[in-house]
Amino acid sequence: MTSRFADGLAVGSDLVVAAQNAVGRALSRLSGQADLVCFFICGDDPDDVARAGQAAMELAPGAHVIGCSATGVIGDGQGVELTPAVSAWAATLEGARLTTFALDTLAAEDKFVVVGLPERSPDDHVAILLSDPYSFPTDAFVERSVDVLGDLPLIGGLANGLQGRGSVRLFADGKVYREGAIGVLLSGPLKVSTVVSQGCRPIGPSMVVTASEENLLLELAGQPALARLEDIVSDLDEDDRELVAAGLQIGIAMDEYAERHERGDFLIRGVIGIDPEREAVAIGDIVEIGRTVRFQVRDAATADEDLYDVLDAHREQLGRVDGALLFSCNGRGSAMFGTADHDPVALRDTLGPIGVAGFFAAGEVGPVAGNNHVHGFTASVLVFSSLSGTP
Repeated sequence: MTSRFADGLAVGSDLVVAAQNAVGRALSRLSGQADLVCFFICGDDPDDVARAGQAAMELAPGAHVIGCSATGVIGDGQGVELTPAVSAWAATLEGARLTTFALDTLAAEDKFVVVGLPERSPDDHVAILLSDPYSFPTDAFVERSVDVLGDLPLIGGLANGLQGRGSVRLFADGKVYREGAIGVLLSGPLKVSTVVSQGCRPIGPSMVVTASEENLLLELAGQPALARLEDIVSDLDEDDRELVAAGLQIGIAMDEYAERHERGDFLIRGVIGIDPEREAVAIGDIVEIGRTVRFQVRDAATADEDLYDVLDAHREQLGRVDGALLFSCNGRGSAMFGTADHDPVALRDTLGPIGVAGFFAAGEVGPVAGNNHVHGFTASVLVFSSLSGTP
């Protein structure tokens, strides 16, 4: 069966052969000419990864092609972690306009300037972003993207390699990059949307930040932040206390005017420490006085439920879905669910037997409440729907 979107997966130590097989399978399942091809490579040797990427790009000379190295890949309805493998995804996007780009940073006085951004057009829909976390300031760029890209959604992930720093390889339209970021801007007659599943469950009440200093929460609802946290934890059952000990999170409410703030209404950030002397709680973001926050926990059951819920809601809104790209945290998969297949299976369970591929990222990029952010332990999905909207 052929379609407008297709994926392929090949596992094997010969990465060039694996790349040829994965991309070849994706291309062979398309109903038309490929306009966009994305591929993801997990391999031990960065030079082997680069050669495999070159081979992958040569297989689709008429398409825009992007890809990256990773510690795990997703394709053919499954995930493969820490094992040499290549996944590929191909799309026929008739009439769409695609602009591939490569980003770099230049020092300018006391700051860095990102160069290589594509020109914006009124009919732009979304940009896929793949970055090297060791050389490119992804967090700062994404958080401030509205200044240069306006309301353009960004979706994607932070690449990595099995050797860590220095082993990342990025690929775009025939070129191999060892640093920076690459991506593609999608414009024209397309129906695309983004889904971000943060997989957390609130504990305790929502509270207004009444005193803070940089990333330290000093007071919540007029009381010392640490005392507030201790009260919340003391009321939890034993299972939830274990989740708090394993990794407490905090949610920053995206809509201050909502009457209630429940799961999915927050931008999730980690609780990274406490300051007993100041009775403060340190978190992985800066929160201004007056913002609403709520502590959160995450486990496999919560993350599973959240992903299925957001995908089901998305399917109901969009009608027929044709394809998707999946950027899943490398802390999910077998580490969270006991299987690397959980997230791609969830997509096919909810969205149907569509072409889905992606990789396990070192951080995921996706919008929450209309603003772009870098996440952790998240599944970020770019969904392609039928322009006709028919089921």
